[in-house]
Amino acid sequence: MYHNIRKKISPFVMSFGFRVFGVVLIVVDIMLVIVDLSLPQRSRDVGNALEAVSLIISFFFLFDVLLRVYVEGFKVYFSSKLNILDACVVVVTLVVTMIYTFTDLSGNSLIPRVVTFLRSLRIIILVRVFRLAAQKKELEKVTRRMVSENKRRYQKDGFDLDLTYVTDRIIAMSFPSSGKQSFYRNPIKEVARFLDTKHDGHYKVYNLCSEKGYDPQFFHYRVERVFIDDHNASVLMLHSFIAAVHCIPYLSLCIYHICRPEFRDSLDYFGERRTDKSRSSKFQGVETPSQSRYVGYYEIMKTKFNRQLPPSKSLKIKSIRIHSIAGVGKGDGSDLRVKIIVRKELVFQCVCAKQENCTVSQI
Repeated sequence: MYHNIRKKISPFVMSFGFRVFGVVLIVVDIMLVIVDLSLPQRSRDVGNALEAVSLIISFFFLFDVLLRVYVEGFKVYFSSKLNILDACVVVVTLVVTMIYTFTDLSGNSLIPRVVTFLRSLRIIILVRVFRLAAQKKELEKVTRRMVSENKRRYQKDGFDLDLTYVTDRIIAMSFPSSGKQSFYRNPIKEVARFLDTKHDGHYKVYNLCSEKGYDPQFFHYRVERVFIDDHNASVLMLHSFIAAVHCIPYLSLCIYHICRPEFRDSLDYFGERRTDKSRSSKFQGVETPSQSRYVGYYEIMKTKFNRQLPPSKSLKIKSIRIHSIAGVGKGDGSDLRVKIIVRKELVFQCVCAKQENCTVSQI
């Protein structure tokens, strides 16, 4: 019962809109305090209205903290010093707001010094600006979840990373980022902290992205770089993939076949492990045809050629046939370009619009 309720309200509490709304209320509340303190004593009717709004906002923040404690768990939530500071600010500012709101400052029963003290106490509300730091962290979390969509995330022991154990010794994760990209992708420091916490001294990271790199010092120089263009299949001559099975983390899309003996089973298995079906049914496995074929090619090389490359064979491309082109470009192929790249070198190129090195015909 408890877990079902938490599972249902978690998407709302941790949603991007709810977090942004909280940030807006912090700014609004600070502005209300400044306006209220600047009002002359004779404008207390306006001041009372501002205090009432500020009190409602304070109760909303308390409700927000209680919901997050409920969703994340008491131990996990208060394991963060920033969350502890956030909760303290919420409670203290709520108490101050209640004292200030329910104390009549216009009567003669209070001596001037007490009135001055209570109005000065109102300034404490301005410490709510420190909540913006905590809200920034929450915004980063929800933004990363939006980017990762329904990919299965590791959300245990204070970690929240786009990272999945495909097997006990293989981890799939998004690119460890720094700078602005860390706002919506896995922060490289958090990834390093996770690996050092869970697998200290017993892991190696395989960066299979040709476009981007990072300082290997984060992972104690246990990084292997293999250059593969995004959305492209690798070449079978990269023996590094065989070594990857003996290590824990890796990056990219090309060694799933290790998990299962049949390549289609391995593709399905990886998709199953990478997809969080509780959030969406969208498949998060390998869908690029060339990458799926690569897994099949490796299976053939493994089963028929004892993990050795088969004899090379020269092929001549006579034609390229594209099916279901109606929704691509102009829909008739006249605006397409074709490039054939072998070993990082451009060996052929044709431009359909100019009929350059090709002839376009519809069947």
